[in-house]
Amino acid sequence: MFRGYLKVRENCPLCGEALHHHRADDGPAYLTILIVGHVMAPLILFAFTKFRPDPLTLAAVFSVGTVALSLFLLPRLKGALVALQWAKRMHGFGNDT
Repeated sequence: MFRGYLKVRENCPLCGEALHHHRADDGPAYLTILIVGHVMAPLILFAFTKFRPDPLTLAAVFSVGTVALSLFLLPRLKGALVALQWAKRMHGFGNDT
């Protein structure tokens, strides 16, 4: 579905379905922030209370983890949002023209 990291192709290479009219906008970024925040916040609290690391070490480790998880989830959530729009026939996916 993707031509690059987040760029959606104009058409599906297998079936020819037009994908250019999707409207993902800020939805994938919002969902990524929501999920990463809900995963990392309890982990940071647990790590801080259990192991008591130096704050700089804690910030460095969890910054890398947060960025990695965000980069992993963002294209998958964008694909899921485009797929949801296709399944619900939203934003031009259901037109017979």
